[in-house]
Amino acid sequence: MVKPRFFPITLLVLMLDQLTKYLANWLVTPIAIIPGFLSLTTLHNYGAGFGILQGQIWLLTWVSVIVIGFILYSYEEILRKRMIVGASLVLAGVLGNLIDRVFFGYVVDFISFSFWPAFNVADSAITIGVIILVIQSQK
Repeated sequence: MVKPRFFPITLLVLMLDQLTKYLANWLVTPIAIIPGFLSLTTLHNYGAGFGILQGQIWLLTWVSVIVIGFILYSYEEILRKRMIVGASLVLAGVLGNLIDRVFFGYVVDFISFSFWPAFNVADSAITIGVIILVIQSQK
């Protein structure tokens, strides 16, 4: 029983993440989208969200591999419980940041609000995916 949405959603979000990070690497100076509130600026994050675990690339890599393995192992249950969107967003986000860590040794962050640490499409996908999964698990 293969649901056609799971892997296409994952692939689409993963491609969007990698494309935007590629483009962000071309930014020489920050671009103010809403001055003093939102800008695009390229930062290299050697840790996890909010700057924690700086320099712990191997730990973060293994955690990513474990999360990916868990999602793939739970694939049938994800389909049965109709948690396709949430799980595919988390999978895409974890894969996107893992690709950065493996190939560059850091994650490219570029979306910067004045009141929040910089993040990327993968981080957004993980956050939205987890929120969806938590809401769905309450049903």
